[in-house]
Amino acid sequence: MSWNGLVLDPILAPLIGAAAGWVAAAIALLAVTVAAVSRWRGLRGAWWRGATLLLIAAALAGPSLERGTSQPLSDIVLLVDDQSASQNLPGRRAQSDAALAAMEESLATWPDTEIRRITVGDDEDGTLFGAALSRAIAAEPASRLAGAVVVSDGLAHDQPAMPQDAPAPVHLLQTGAPEDWDRRIVIDEAPRFALIGEPSVIRLHIADDGAVPSASAGPMTLTAQLDGEEIATVAVTPGTSVELPVTLDAAGRNVVLLSVETQQGELTPLNNQAALSINAVRDRLRVLLVSGEPNPGERTWRNLLKSDVNVDLIHFTILRPPEKFDGVPVNELALIAFPTQELFMERIADFDLIIFDRFRMRGILLPQYYDNIRRYVEEGGAVLVSAGPEFAGVDSIARSALGRVLPARPTGRVIDRPFRPELTEEGRRHPVTEDLPGAPAADGLASDADWGRWLRMIETSPTPDATVAMTGADGQPLLMLRREGEGRVALIASDQLWLWGRGFEGGGPQLDLMRRVAHWSMKEPQLEEEALELSGLPGLGMEITRRSLVEIEGPARITGPDGETAEIALEETGPGRASGQFTAPAPGLYTVRQGDLVRSIAIGPAAPREFDRTVANPAALAGLTENSGGSIQRLADGIPELRRIAEGRPAEGRGVAGNWIGLTAREAETVTGLSRSPLLPGWAWLALIAGAMLTGWLLEGRRRG
Repeated sequence: MSWNGLVLDPILAPLIGAAAGWVAAAIALLAVTVAAVSRWRGLRGAWWRGATLLLIAAALAGPSLERGTSQPLSDIVLLVDDQSASQNLPGRRAQSDAALAAMEESLATWPDTEIRRITVGDDEDGTLFGAALSRAIAAEPASRLAGAVVVSDGLAHDQPAMPQDAPAPVHLLQTGAPEDWDRRIVIDEAPRFALIGEPSVIRLHIADDGAVPSASAGPMTLTAQLDGEEIATVAVTPGTSVELPVTLDAAGRNVVLLSVETQQGELTPLNNQAALSINAVRDRLRVLLVSGEPNPGERTWRNLLKSDVNVDLIHFTILRPPEKFDGVPVNELALIAFPTQELFMERIADFDLIIFDRFRMRGILLPQYYDNIRRYVEEGGAVLVSAGPEFAGVDSIARSALGRVLPARPTGRVIDRPFRPELTEEGRRHPVTEDLPGAPAADGLASDADWGRWLRMIETSPTPDATVAMTGADGQPLLMLRREGEGRVALIASDQLWLWGRGFEGGGPQLDLMRRVAHWSMKEPQLEEEALELSGLPGLGMEITRRSLVEIEGPARITGPDGETAEIALEETGPGRASGQFTAPAPGLYTVRQGDLVRSIAIGPAAPREFDRTVANPAALAGLTENSGGSIQRLADGIPELRRIAEGRPAEGRGVAGNWIGLTAREAETVTGLSRSPLLPGWAWLALIAGAMLTGWLLEGRRRG
């Protein structure tokens, strides 16, 4: 294509720049003024004088003829394909494929038309349609954009990022069927932390979307599960808020799975469940420390327990045993009576741990008290015994009813010579002692100076079910751990642990060992001997860690939210530890089984955001389609015809064969060439100016004659 135009190119511009145009304009104004004055005075040849000056001004303005050539540009059509997970629901993918194929086939017959195919997939935050459309529209010149056709169910999760307008019509071809419906669990309020043994309330409701059948609108049962075991149920009615009480018994992270039964005809069962991660913590750990007599290790235990703000410590030291007779009247003693009845009968269940530090039977506790302590252990309590020489004597607490739950019984021998504590094979696998700082290596290559020596221990005979984690002189058991019923008992067969804290011969990990023994007794999940731990990795990965005191055999079996299973081999990473990694094919709740242990983990949300709402809904794109002059068409009513329309014309309508949608014909162009040539050559301007001057002179001369 070509075109012509008249432009001004002042002759004096190279000399005086932009002022050249003003000079020409001033001369033109002078010409008009001279002609008007001359005419007013009646002078002959006035118009020719003015014409002369105008010709001079025109010559100085430099009129030129500009010739240009241009080339037409093609129109651009955005074809947006929603390939998010919700588009894989029944029927939607087939609708999308058919509509996209029809649009491409029709556009292929249009001259000078380019197609920009844009695919929107899944993101961790859902379907980000707004951001994708904003980028696509901004990337194309507004003068060439004929419009956009979006094939989607309309479920976008970034509504604020959705463009509010477009320079051309945007049409939504909505997938889905009018009879679609779905049910989902909506969590209104859930605790992130809960107290062990105390009920926590989860507030939720069941939401039904779409064309819900009347037969499916009645009450149903909501179930809460923890690691595959049912922990609570409640009857719910869709649309009604309910409170579900949940009581957690294990410390640490607990994944609670909520689910309702799936009804026939639902779009998907994935949002019929929801997973909550709740950290169960103890309110405060209540510890009773009873020291049989003042000793150097007493302050060690006290300092350890008092340094933890989560521990409520009650400490009694026996300063005046019953056999002490010094004649001092009782009312003159500044001592607190030992409330044995209250502590060991009435309120024993209030304590999480009872520590006996060099305690012996002196008649202070009645026999039934020891029997009650034994029952306390069997019912879930914890006892820790730090033994001195008294443990080997006739008044040892091992000879009481409590002795039946202790992990060892004394032989009566006290080994009174220096020795260096060492870890056993089980001790290197047990989480209480597995990685204590400075522990001698199993091959014996570590320096003997790694741990300081102790000076005394009690010879004991451990029970068959006790775990011997550390040994002392002559390989005798030093630290023994035992489970009894629902509770736990630990025994340190020496009163010399405090030497490590004083740095004797280099000292040792005194605080680490004491803290771990105490926390193992109180069932801290990080110190469980047999444990299965799951932790999330970036993306959809997770790491599986298995701890055990015995050889770990067999793979981990993983069950996904769709019921599909997979097996992962676990590789040994250290004594008593094996781990493996797994990448999930999709977000959801995964259950892992290894041996007798079962744990669950939510990778992403249990019901991905893409399946939070599944019934097709055009609301997210309604504003864009309306403001741009586009339309919303349901593919269930058929694929609309595609037409080319002039700018400003309606972009939708109904034809003989059905609905149609329109895209604007832009007819944009780009300049490919430009040339200029003077309107008249220089000699022609001179001739015209001279002619006008001569004519004016002649007319004026005739008047004089």
